[in-house]
Amino acid sequence: MKTLILNGSPRKNGDTVSLIKKLTSELEGVIKIIDAYRCDISPCIDCRYCWKNSGCAINDEMQEVYKYIEDCDNIVIASPIYFSELTGKLLDVGSRLQTLFCAKYFRKEDLNIKPKKGAVILVGGGDGRIEKPYETACTLLHHMNCYDIYDVVCSFNTNEVPALEDKQAVEGVESVARFLGAKNK
Repeated sequence: MKTLILNGSPRKNGDTVSLIKKLTSELEGVIKIIDAYRCDISPCIDCRYCWKNSGCAINDEMQEVYKYIEDCDNIVIASPIYFSELTGKLLDVGSRLQTLFCAKYFRKEDLNIKPKKGAVILVGGGDGRIEKPYETACTLLHHMNCYDIYDVVCSFNTNEVPALEDKQAVEGVESVARFLGAKNK
């Protein structure tokens, strides 16, 4: 089993990462984590290369991610919420999925992307509104051929309670692991 995790947190040891670590400790197989704040992935520049050509004109780490997207079994999007949305750096990475959109809608190609399961983990200390970032995450997951998406897991009082002390969030992550393919314990 192969799982791709898109991490939108700028904090190396923050609440989002703590839930990612909890998830990865439960998962079976190969896990690839893309750290949006530390990877070499530029945002889409709307050059429109992908309107007529397969792939992307920008040659960076995203080329490897495209290959992983094609044959992985699961994709998880994990992010803090900033101004009721996924983080900007995660949206930069997500913008590079434009080539998958163009393959389907402009070039009329059948994408060779394995169907997969998906999940969304959201963290924040704000007002607890998840609708917009969850909808954005699901849109990104759909473009990567995830249509079996687990219910959103969230921890929304991280200014007061660390995510790993949020019983509901931890149980949610454990449920996501079972849904995606947890280790036999």
